[in-house]
Amino acid sequence: MTEAADLLLTNAEVHSLTEPDTVHEAVAIRDGGIVRVGRTYEIEFLEGVETEVLDCEGRTVLPGFIDAHTHVENLGRYLVHADLSGATSAEECLDRLAARADETDDDAWIQGFGYDESEWDGAGTYLTRDQLDRVSDDRPVVALRVDMHAASLNSVALESFSDELPEADVRRGPSGEPTGVVVEDAAEIVRKGIAPGYEETRALVTAGLEYAVERGVTGVHDMVRNSAAPRVYRDLEAAGELPTRVRINYWADHLEAVAEVGLATNAGSDLVRTGAIKTYTDGSIGARTAKLFEPYRGDGAEADEENTGEWVVEPDELREIVDRADAEAFQVTAHAIGDEAIEEAIAALERTRDPAGSRHRIEHVELATDEQLERMAAAGIVASMQPNFHRWAAAGGLYDTRLGDDRRRRTNRLRRVLEAGVPLAFGSDCMPLDPLLGVHHAVTTPAGDQRLSVTEALRAYTHGAAYAGFDEDRLGTVEVGKRADLVVLEASPWEADRIDEIDVAATIVDGEPVYRQSDA
Repeated sequence: MTEAADLLLTNAEVHSLTEPDTVHEAVAIRDGGIVRVGRTYEIEFLEGVETEVLDCEGRTVLPGFIDAHTHVENLGRYLVHADLSGATSAEECLDRLAARADETDDDAWIQGFGYDESEWDGAGTYLTRDQLDRVSDDRPVVALRVDMHAASLNSVALESFSDELPEADVRRGPSGEPTGVVVEDAAEIVRKGIAPGYEETRALVTAGLEYAVERGVTGVHDMVRNSAAPRVYRDLEAAGELPTRVRINYWADHLEAVAEVGLATNAGSDLVRTGAIKTYTDGSIGARTAKLFEPYRGDGAEADEENTGEWVVEPDELREIVDRADAEAFQVTAHAIGDEAIEEAIAALERTRDPAGSRHRIEHVELATDEQLERMAAAGIVASMQPNFHRWAAAGGLYDTRLGDDRRRRTNRLRRVLEAGVPLAFGSDCMPLDPLLGVHHAVTTPAGDQRLSVTEALRAYTHGAAYAGFDEDRLGTVEVGKRADLVVLEASPWEADRIDEIDVAATIVDGEPVYRQSDA
Protein backbone atom coordinates (compact mmCIF):
# COMPACT_ATOMS: atom_id res chain seq x y z
CA MET A 1 0.00 0.00 0.00
CA THR A 2 1.34 3.45 -0.94
CA GLU A 3 2.20 5.57 2.08
CA ALA A 4 0.03 8.67 2.54
CA ALA A 5 1.40 12.11 1.85
CA ASP A 6 1.92 14.77 4.50
CA LEU A 7 0.71 17.62 2.27
CA LEU A 8 -1.19 17.80 -1.00
CA LEU A 9 -1.46 20.84 -3.25
CA THR A 10 -4.45 20.28 -5.51
CA ASN A 11 -6.44 22.14 -8.20
CA ALA A 12 -3.40 24.20 -9.13
CA GLU A 13 -1.45 25.27 -12.20
CA VAL A 14 1.90 23.75 -11.25
CA HIS A 15 4.81 24.86 -13.42
CA SER A 16 7.81 22.56 -13.04
CA LEU A 17 10.14 25.13 -14.70
CA THR A 18 12.13 22.26 -16.14
CA GLU A 19 13.34 22.57 -19.74
CA PRO A 20 10.87 22.49 -21.33
CA ASP A 21 8.44 23.67 -18.70
CA THR A 22 5.70 21.16 -17.91
CA VAL A 23 2.41 21.95 -16.21
CA HIS A 24 0.58 19.77 -13.68
CA GLU A 25 -2.48 20.10 -11.47
CA ALA A 26 -1.23 18.79 -8.14
CA VAL A 27 1.77 17.95 -5.98
CA ALA A 28 2.16 15.36 -3.21
CA ILE A 29 4.74 15.93 -0.46
CA ARG A 30 6.09 13.48 2.10
CA ASP A 31 8.96 13.96 4.58
CA GLY A 32 9.75 17.32 3.03
CA GLY A 33 10.18 15.98 -0.48
CA ILE A 34 8.07 15.86 -3.64
CA VAL A 35 6.82 12.30 -4.15
CA ARG A 36 4.36 12.79 -7.01
CA VAL A 37 3.18 15.41 -9.47
CA GLY A 38 0.23 14.94 -11.81
CA ARG A 39 -3.52 15.40 -12.03
CA THR A 40 -5.57 16.22 -8.96
CA TYR A 41 -7.62 13.01 -9.08
CA GLU A 42 -4.40 10.94 -9.13
CA ILE A 43 -2.74 12.84 -6.31
CA GLU A 44 -5.82 12.60 -4.09
CA PHE A 45 -5.22 8.87 -3.74
CA LEU A 46 -2.30 9.82 -1.47
CA GLU A 47 -4.57 11.58 1.02
CA GLY A 48 -4.52 9.95 4.44
CA VAL A 49 -6.15 10.65 7.78
CA GLU A 50 -3.43 13.14 8.77
CA THR A 51 -2.74 14.59 5.32
CA GLU A 52 -3.12 18.34 4.99
CA VAL A 53 -4.75 19.34 1.72
CA LEU A 54 -4.24 22.81 0.27
CA ASP A 55 -6.83 23.45 -2.44
CA CYS A 56 -5.12 26.07 -4.62
CA GLU A 57 -8.36 26.93 -6.46
CA GLY A 58 -6.55 27.37 -9.77
CA ARG A 59 -3.62 29.38 -8.41
CA THR A 60 -0.13 29.11 -9.88
CA VAL A 61 2.48 26.98 -8.09
CA LEU A 62 6.19 27.42 -8.82
CA PRO A 63 9.47 26.29 -7.31
CA GLY A 64 10.32 28.59 -4.40
CA PHE A 65 12.37 31.65 -5.27
CA ILE A 66 16.06 31.60 -4.34
CA ASP A 67 17.61 35.04 -3.90
CA ALA A 68 21.19 34.46 -5.08
CA HIS A 69 22.54 37.77 -3.74
CA THR A 70 21.06 39.39 -0.69
CA HIS A 71 21.88 40.99 2.67
CA VAL A 72 19.32 39.77 5.19
CA GLU A 73 20.63 41.73 8.15
CA ASN A 74 20.52 44.94 6.11
CA LEU A 75 16.99 44.09 5.00
CA GLY A 76 16.08 43.88 8.67
CA ARG A 77 17.56 47.32 9.18
CA TYR A 78 15.18 48.72 6.55
CA LEU A 79 12.32 47.21 8.52
CA VAL A 80 13.48 48.31 11.98
CA HIS A 81 15.17 51.66 11.32
CA ALA A 82 14.15 54.47 8.95
CA ASP A 83 13.34 53.04 5.53
CA LEU A 84 14.45 55.67 3.03
CA SER A 85 13.68 53.61 -0.07
CA GLY A 86 10.97 55.04 -2.30
CA ALA A 87 11.46 58.57 -0.97
CA THR A 88 11.03 61.15 -3.72
CA SER A 89 13.15 63.92 -2.22
CA ALA A 90 15.80 64.74 0.34
CA GLU A 91 13.10 66.38 2.47
CA GLU A 92 11.11 63.16 2.60
CA CYS A 93 14.23 61.30 3.75
CA LEU A 94 14.79 63.87 6.48
CA ASP A 95 11.16 63.54 7.61
CA ARG A 96 11.53 59.76 7.89
CA LEU A 97 14.77 60.10 9.85
CA ALA A 98 13.14 62.63 12.18
CA ALA A 99 10.25 60.24 12.77
CA ARG A 100 12.74 57.50 13.62
CA ALA A 101 14.51 59.86 16.01
CA ASP A 102 11.24 60.34 17.90
CA GLU A 103 10.95 56.56 18.32
CA THR A 104 14.42 55.99 19.80
CA ASP A 105 16.27 56.80 23.00
CA ASP A 106 17.92 60.20 23.25
CA ASP A 107 21.43 58.69 23.15
CA ALA A 108 20.79 56.22 20.29
CA TRP A 109 22.09 56.56 16.76
CA ILE A 110 19.50 57.65 14.23
CA GLN A 111 19.88 55.32 11.26
CA GLY A 112 18.28 55.25 7.81
CA PHE A 113 18.78 52.90 4.90
CA GLY A 114 18.13 52.79 1.18
CA TYR A 115 18.01 56.36 -0.11
CA ASP A 116 18.41 56.77 -3.87
CA GLU A 117 18.96 60.35 -4.99
CA SER A 118 18.72 59.30 -8.66
CA GLU A 119 14.98 58.72 -8.21
CA TRP A 120 14.19 61.98 -6.44
CA ASP A 121 12.10 64.68 -8.08
CA GLY A 122 14.46 67.01 -9.93
CA ALA A 123 18.24 66.71 -9.81
CA GLY A 124 19.02 64.93 -6.56
CA THR A 125 22.39 64.81 -4.82
CA TYR A 126 23.61 62.72 -1.90
CA LEU A 127 22.28 63.65 1.53
CA THR A 128 24.76 66.01 3.18
CA ARG A 129 26.02 66.76 6.65
CA ASP A 130 24.16 70.07 6.73
CA GLN A 131 20.87 68.38 5.84
CA LEU A 132 21.30 65.63 8.43
CA ASP A 133 22.19 68.21 11.09
CA ARG A 134 18.59 69.40 10.72
CA VAL A 135 17.44 65.96 11.94
CA SER A 136 19.66 66.30 15.00
CA ASP A 137 22.66 68.42 15.90
CA ASP A 138 23.45 66.55 19.12
CA ARG A 139 22.84 62.91 18.18
CA PRO A 140 24.68 60.95 15.48
CA VAL A 141 22.68 60.50 12.26
CA VAL A 142 23.71 58.17 9.44
CA ALA A 143 21.91 57.42 6.15
CA LEU A 144 23.13 54.64 3.86
CA ARG A 145 22.61 54.89 0.12
CA VAL A 146 20.68 52.03 -1.53
CA ASP A 147 23.86 50.39 -2.90
CA MET A 148 25.61 50.59 0.51
CA HIS A 149 28.69 52.03 -1.23
CA ALA A 150 28.03 55.54 0.11
CA ALA A 151 27.01 56.82 3.53
CA SER A 152 25.88 60.25 4.65
CA LEU A 153 26.74 61.47 8.15
CA ASN A 154 25.73 64.46 10.21
CA SER A 155 28.36 66.47 12.06
CA VAL A 156 28.17 64.41 15.25
CA ALA A 157 28.49 61.11 13.39
CA LEU A 158 31.30 62.46 11.19
CA GLU A 159 33.22 63.57 14.26
CA SER A 160 32.84 60.14 15.87
CA PHE A 161 34.64 58.57 12.89
CA SER A 162 37.07 61.43 12.28
CA ASP A 163 40.23 59.47 13.08
CA GLU A 164 39.25 56.34 11.14
CA LEU A 165 38.10 57.38 7.69
CA PRO A 166 40.56 57.16 4.76
CA GLU A 167 40.93 60.62 3.29
CA ALA A 168 40.49 59.44 -0.30
CA ASP A 169 36.96 58.25 0.44
CA VAL A 170 35.77 61.39 2.26
CA ARG A 171 33.96 63.73 -0.12
CA ARG A 172 34.66 67.46 0.30
CA GLY A 173 32.98 70.60 -1.00
CA PRO A 174 34.57 73.58 -2.81
CA SER A 175 35.73 75.02 0.52
CA GLY A 176 37.51 71.81 1.44
CA GLU A 177 35.10 70.98 4.24
CA PRO A 178 33.67 67.41 4.39
CA THR A 179 30.21 67.22 2.89
CA GLY A 180 29.27 64.35 5.19
CA VAL A 181 29.36 61.87 2.27
CA VAL A 182 31.82 58.98 2.48
CA VAL A 183 32.24 56.11 0.03
CA GLU A 184 33.73 52.60 -0.28
CA ASP A 185 36.28 51.83 2.48
CA ALA A 186 35.07 54.77 4.56
CA ALA A 187 31.46 53.65 4.13
CA GLU A 188 32.50 50.15 5.23
CA ILE A 189 34.08 51.61 8.39
CA VAL A 190 30.79 53.36 9.11
CA ARG A 191 28.80 50.18 8.51
CA LYS A 192 31.12 48.27 10.85
CA GLY A 193 30.89 51.03 13.43
CA ILE A 194 27.10 50.79 13.64
CA ALA A 195 27.00 46.99 13.39
CA PRO A 196 24.57 45.46 15.89
CA GLY A 197 25.37 42.86 18.53
CA TYR A 198 24.00 39.33 18.65
CA GLU A 199 20.54 40.05 20.06
CA GLU A 200 19.83 42.92 17.69
CA THR A 201 21.22 40.91 14.77
CA ARG A 202 18.85 38.08 15.64
CA ALA A 203 15.93 40.52 15.63
CA LEU A 204 17.03 42.02 12.31
CA VAL A 205 17.60 38.64 10.64
CA THR A 206 14.27 37.31 11.91
CA ALA A 207 12.46 40.36 10.54
CA GLY A 208 14.29 40.07 7.23
CA LEU A 209 13.48 36.39 6.76
CA GLU A 210 9.83 36.92 7.66
CA TYR A 211 9.70 39.61 4.97
CA ALA A 212 11.40 37.26 2.50
CA VAL A 213 9.00 34.33 2.89
CA GLU A 214 6.07 36.69 2.45
CA ARG A 215 7.49 37.29 -1.03
CA GLY A 216 7.88 33.64 -1.91
CA VAL A 217 11.57 33.32 -1.07
CA THR A 218 12.54 29.84 0.11
CA GLY A 219 16.32 30.26 0.03
CA VAL A 220 18.86 33.07 0.30
CA HIS A 221 22.53 33.42 -0.56
CA ASP A 222 23.51 35.90 2.14
CA MET A 223 26.64 38.03 1.79
CA VAL A 224 28.07 38.19 5.30
CA ARG A 225 30.86 40.32 6.76
CA ASN A 226 31.63 41.30 10.36
CA SER A 227 28.26 40.01 11.47
CA ALA A 228 26.73 37.67 14.02
CA ALA A 229 24.31 36.47 11.32
CA PRO A 230 26.01 33.05 10.75
CA ARG A 231 25.58 32.20 14.43
CA VAL A 232 22.01 33.51 14.33
CA TYR A 233 21.15 31.25 11.37
CA ARG A 234 22.47 28.16 13.13
CA ASP A 235 20.73 29.08 16.38
CA LEU A 236 17.43 29.63 14.57
CA GLU A 237 17.82 26.27 12.83
CA ALA A 238 18.55 24.52 16.14
CA ALA A 239 15.45 26.11 17.64
CA GLY A 240 13.30 25.07 14.66
CA GLU A 241 12.67 28.74 13.83
CA LEU A 242 14.52 29.15 10.52
CA PRO A 243 11.92 29.67 7.77
CA THR A 244 14.24 29.54 4.72
CA ARG A 245 17.35 27.79 3.48
CA VAL A 246 20.49 29.90 3.88
CA ARG A 247 23.75 29.80 1.96
CA ILE A 248 26.39 31.94 3.69
CA ASN A 249 28.92 33.65 1.43
CA TYR A 250 31.75 34.83 3.68
CA TRP A 251 33.80 37.93 2.89
CA ALA A 252 37.41 37.34 1.85
CA ASP A 253 38.76 38.79 5.10
CA HIS A 254 37.22 35.76 6.84
CA LEU A 255 38.88 33.26 4.50
CA GLU A 256 41.54 31.93 6.87
CA ALA A 257 39.11 31.64 9.78
CA VAL A 258 36.47 29.89 7.67
CA ALA A 259 39.04 27.43 6.30
CA GLU A 260 40.54 26.80 9.74
CA VAL A 261 37.24 25.69 11.26
CA GLY A 262 36.42 23.48 8.26
CA LEU A 263 33.52 25.43 6.78
CA ALA A 264 34.20 24.32 3.21
CA THR A 265 31.95 25.27 0.31
CA ASN A 266 28.71 23.22 0.58
CA ALA A 267 29.47 22.07 4.13
CA GLY A 268 26.56 22.27 6.52
CA SER A 269 23.03 21.02 7.04
CA ASP A 270 19.97 20.83 4.82
CA LEU A 271 19.04 24.38 5.80
CA VAL A 272 22.33 26.20 6.48
CA ARG A 273 25.37 25.73 4.25
CA THR A 274 28.65 27.46 3.60
CA GLY A 275 28.82 29.07 0.19
CA ALA A 276 31.52 31.09 -1.52
CA ILE A 277 34.32 33.38 -0.49
CA LYS A 278 33.14 36.87 -1.49
CA THR A 279 35.37 39.70 -2.65
CA TYR A 280 34.93 43.13 -4.15
CA THR A 281 36.74 44.49 -7.15
CA ASP A 282 35.15 47.91 -7.67
CA GLY A 283 32.37 50.07 -6.24
CA SER A 284 29.03 51.06 -7.75
CA ILE A 285 27.76 53.15 -10.64
CA GLY A 286 25.51 55.10 -8.28
CA ALA A 287 28.53 56.16 -6.19
CA ARG A 288 30.62 56.74 -9.37
CA THR A 289 33.12 54.17 -8.06
CA ALA A 290 32.49 51.23 -10.42
CA LYS A 291 35.73 50.77 -12.40
CA LEU A 292 35.30 51.75 -16.06
CA PHE A 293 37.53 51.69 -19.13
CA GLU A 294 36.11 55.08 -20.13
CA PRO A 295 35.30 57.97 -17.74
CA TYR A 296 31.98 58.78 -16.20
CA ARG A 297 29.81 61.57 -17.46
CA GLY A 298 30.12 64.74 -15.42
CA ASP A 299 27.21 66.64 -13.93
CA GLY A 300 26.93 68.65 -17.13
CA ALA A 301 26.77 65.53 -19.33
CA GLU A 302 30.35 65.96 -20.54
CA ALA A 303 32.95 63.30 -19.75
CA ASP A 304 34.50 63.57 -16.30
CA GLU A 305 38.06 62.82 -17.46
CA GLU A 306 39.28 62.60 -13.89
CA ASN A 307 37.00 59.77 -12.86
CA THR A 308 36.99 56.19 -14.15
CA GLY A 309 35.96 54.77 -10.77
CA GLU A 310 38.17 53.12 -8.19
CA TRP A 311 39.46 49.76 -7.09
CA VAL A 312 38.06 48.60 -3.77
CA VAL A 313 40.34 45.56 -4.15
CA GLU A 314 43.31 46.09 -6.45
CA PRO A 315 43.77 43.52 -9.26
CA ASP A 316 46.94 42.05 -7.72
CA GLU A 317 45.18 41.58 -4.39
CA LEU A 318 42.14 40.14 -6.14
CA ARG A 319 44.28 37.46 -7.79
CA GLU A 320 45.85 36.62 -4.43
CA ILE A 321 42.41 36.21 -2.82
CA VAL A 322 41.18 34.03 -5.67
CA ASP A 323 44.30 31.87 -5.59
CA ARG A 324 44.11 31.37 -1.81
CA ALA A 325 40.41 30.55 -1.88
CA ASP A 326 40.76 28.23 -4.86
CA ALA A 327 43.64 26.41 -3.18
CA GLU A 328 41.26 25.69 -0.28
CA ALA A 329 38.67 24.42 -2.81
CA PHE A 330 36.26 27.28 -2.10
CA GLN A 331 33.84 28.66 -4.62
CA VAL A 332 34.73 32.33 -5.23
CA THR A 333 32.31 35.12 -6.00
CA ALA A 334 33.58 38.54 -7.04
CA HIS A 335 31.60 41.78 -7.07
CA ALA A 336 32.38 43.40 -10.43
CA ILE A 337 30.20 46.10 -12.00
CA GLY A 338 32.27 48.23 -14.39
CA ASP A 339 33.73 46.78 -17.59
CA GLU A 340 37.32 47.13 -16.37
CA ALA A 341 36.43 45.43 -13.07
CA ILE A 342 34.68 42.59 -14.91
CA GLU A 343 37.82 42.14 -17.02
CA GLU A 344 39.99 41.70 -13.94
CA ALA A 345 37.48 39.40 -12.25
CA ILE A 346 37.31 37.11 -15.28
CA ALA A 347 41.10 37.07 -15.59
CA ALA A 348 41.45 36.04 -11.95
CA LEU A 349 38.75 33.36 -12.05
CA GLU A 350 39.48 31.76 -15.40
CA ARG A 351 43.05 30.94 -14.34
CA THR A 352 41.88 28.77 -11.42
CA ARG A 353 42.11 24.98 -11.53
CA ASP A 354 38.49 24.26 -12.47
CA PRO A 355 36.35 27.40 -12.80
CA ALA A 356 33.31 25.54 -14.12
CA GLY A 357 33.47 22.77 -11.51
CA SER A 358 34.01 25.34 -8.77
CA ARG A 359 31.12 27.40 -10.16
CA HIS A 360 32.93 30.63 -9.52
CA ARG A 361 30.62 33.61 -9.78
CA ILE A 362 30.72 37.26 -10.71
CA GLU A 363 28.16 39.40 -8.91
CA HIS A 364 26.28 42.10 -10.85
CA VAL A 365 28.14 41.98 -14.22
CA GLU A 366 26.43 45.25 -15.09
CA LEU A 367 28.63 46.49 -17.93
CA ALA A 368 30.05 43.33 -19.53
CA THR A 369 31.25 43.32 -23.13
CA ASP A 370 30.42 40.59 -25.64
CA GLU A 371 33.96 39.26 -25.44
CA GLN A 372 33.81 39.12 -21.65
CA LEU A 373 30.55 37.16 -21.73
CA GLU A 374 32.04 34.68 -24.18
CA ARG A 375 34.97 34.14 -21.82
CA MET A 376 32.63 33.66 -18.87
CA ALA A 377 30.70 31.04 -20.83
CA ALA A 378 33.87 29.23 -21.86
CA ALA A 379 35.08 29.12 -18.25
CA GLY A 380 31.67 28.23 -16.79
CA ILE A 381 31.63 31.34 -14.60
CA VAL A 382 28.16 32.11 -13.24
CA ALA A 383 26.62 35.55 -13.81
CA SER A 384 24.82 36.44 -10.58
CA MET A 385 22.69 39.40 -11.67
CA GLN A 386 19.95 41.64 -10.30
CA PRO A 387 17.12 42.26 -12.79
CA ASN A 388 15.65 44.91 -10.51
CA PHE A 389 18.64 47.10 -11.45
CA HIS A 390 16.75 47.82 -14.67
CA ARG A 391 14.85 50.36 -12.57
CA TRP A 392 17.78 52.66 -13.48
CA ALA A 393 17.94 51.73 -17.19
CA ALA A 394 15.45 54.15 -18.75
CA ALA A 395 16.51 57.23 -20.70
CA GLY A 396 17.28 59.97 -18.19
CA GLY A 397 17.79 57.42 -15.40
CA LEU A 398 20.83 56.72 -13.27
CA TYR A 399 22.74 54.75 -15.93
CA ASP A 400 22.09 57.47 -18.49
CA THR A 401 23.28 60.31 -16.25
CA ARG A 402 26.36 58.43 -15.04
CA LEU A 403 27.37 56.61 -18.25
CA GLY A 404 25.64 58.16 -21.25
CA ASP A 405 23.19 56.60 -23.67
CA ASP A 406 25.51 54.10 -25.39
CA ARG A 407 26.68 52.49 -22.16
CA ARG A 408 23.20 52.72 -20.64
CA ARG A 409 21.99 50.39 -23.37
CA ARG A 410 24.84 48.01 -22.58
CA THR A 411 24.01 47.54 -18.89
CA ASN A 412 22.56 44.32 -17.44
CA ARG A 413 22.17 42.58 -20.80
CA LEU A 414 20.19 39.59 -19.60
CA ARG A 415 19.28 38.27 -23.05
CA ARG A 416 22.89 38.48 -24.23
CA VAL A 417 24.05 36.58 -21.13
CA LEU A 418 21.76 33.66 -21.96
CA GLU A 419 22.64 33.77 -25.65
CA ALA A 420 26.33 33.58 -24.77
CA GLY A 421 25.68 30.44 -22.71
CA VAL A 422 26.62 31.96 -19.36
CA PRO A 423 24.87 30.32 -16.34
CA LEU A 424 22.46 32.99 -15.05
CA ALA A 425 21.29 33.36 -11.45
CA PHE A 426 19.00 36.12 -10.19
CA GLY A 427 19.09 37.89 -6.86
CA SER A 428 17.91 41.22 -5.48
CA ASP A 429 20.83 42.73 -3.53
CA CYS A 430 17.94 43.97 -1.36
CA MET A 431 17.16 46.77 -3.81
CA PRO A 432 14.51 45.70 -2.84
CA LEU A 433 14.15 42.02 -1.99
CA ASP A 434 11.23 41.04 -4.20
CA PRO A 435 11.63 38.28 -6.83
CA LEU A 436 8.42 39.13 -8.68
CA LEU A 437 9.58 42.73 -9.02
CA GLY A 438 12.83 41.41 -10.48
CA VAL A 439 10.96 39.17 -12.91
CA HIS A 440 8.82 42.14 -13.93
CA HIS A 441 11.93 44.20 -14.74
CA ALA A 442 13.53 41.29 -16.62
CA VAL A 443 10.57 40.96 -18.99
CA THR A 444 9.87 44.71 -19.41
CA THR A 445 13.34 46.30 -19.42
CA PRO A 446 13.56 49.47 -21.58
CA ALA A 447 16.20 47.73 -23.72
CA GLY A 448 13.69 45.57 -25.54
CA ASP A 449 16.28 43.36 -27.19
CA GLN A 450 17.53 42.33 -23.73
CA ARG A 451 14.18 41.22 -22.32
CA LEU A 452 13.66 37.67 -21.13
CA SER A 453 10.53 35.59 -21.44
CA VAL A 454 8.57 35.03 -18.25
CA THR A 455 9.77 31.42 -18.11
CA GLU A 456 13.42 32.42 -18.57
CA ALA A 457 13.19 35.04 -15.84
CA LEU A 458 11.51 32.67 -13.40
CA ARG A 459 14.10 29.97 -14.11
CA ALA A 460 16.91 32.40 -13.28
CA TYR A 461 15.26 33.03 -9.88
CA THR A 462 14.75 29.29 -9.24
CA HIS A 463 16.84 26.73 -11.13
CA GLY A 464 19.56 29.25 -12.05
CA ALA A 465 20.02 30.38 -8.45
CA ALA A 466 19.95 26.75 -7.29
CA TYR A 467 22.72 25.92 -9.77
CA ALA A 468 24.83 28.83 -8.50
CA GLY A 469 24.59 27.21 -5.06
CA PHE A 470 25.28 23.60 -6.17
CA ASP A 471 21.65 22.83 -5.36
CA GLU A 472 20.11 21.98 -8.74
CA ASP A 473 19.74 18.31 -7.77
CA ARG A 474 17.46 19.10 -4.84
CA LEU A 475 15.99 22.56 -5.55
CA GLY A 476 14.87 24.86 -8.33
CA THR A 477 12.23 22.79 -10.17
CA VAL A 478 9.03 20.94 -9.23
CA GLU A 479 9.97 17.30 -9.80
CA VAL A 480 9.74 14.02 -7.94
CA GLY A 481 12.80 13.66 -5.74
CA LYS A 482 13.29 17.39 -5.19
CA ARG A 483 12.76 19.07 -1.84
CA ALA A 484 9.33 20.63 -1.51
CA ASP A 485 10.24 24.32 -1.63
CA LEU A 486 7.28 25.93 -3.37
CA VAL A 487 5.47 29.23 -3.79
CA VAL A 488 1.76 29.64 -4.51
CA LEU A 489 0.85 32.81 -6.42
CA GLU A 490 -2.52 34.52 -6.59
CA ALA A 491 -2.18 35.02 -10.36
CA SER A 492 -0.19 33.61 -13.24
CA PRO A 493 2.96 35.56 -14.21
CA TRP A 494 2.31 34.49 -17.80
CA GLU A 495 -1.08 36.25 -17.80
CA ALA A 496 -0.71 39.21 -15.43
CA ASP A 497 -0.36 42.75 -16.76
CA ARG A 498 1.92 43.61 -13.82
CA ILE A 499 3.96 40.71 -12.51
CA ASP A 500 5.27 42.86 -9.66
CA GLU A 501 1.73 43.28 -8.34
CA ILE A 502 1.00 39.55 -7.97
CA ASP A 503 0.46 38.52 -4.35
CA VAL A 504 2.00 35.45 -2.76
CA ALA A 505 -0.69 33.17 -1.36
CA ALA A 506 1.63 30.69 0.38
CA THR A 507 5.30 29.77 0.76
CA ILE A 508 6.39 26.22 1.55
CA VAL A 509 9.89 25.18 2.65
CA ASP A 510 10.85 21.53 3.00
CA GLY A 511 7.18 20.58 2.86
CA GLU A 512 6.12 22.95 5.65
CA PRO A 513 4.02 26.09 5.02
CA VAL A 514 6.07 28.98 6.42
CA TYR A 515 3.73 31.70 5.14
CA ARG A 516 0.04 31.85 4.23
CA GLN A 517 -1.57 35.06 3.15
CA SER A 518 -4.77 34.00 4.86
CA ASP A 519 -2.93 33.94 8.20
CA ALA A 520 -1.22 37.32 7.76
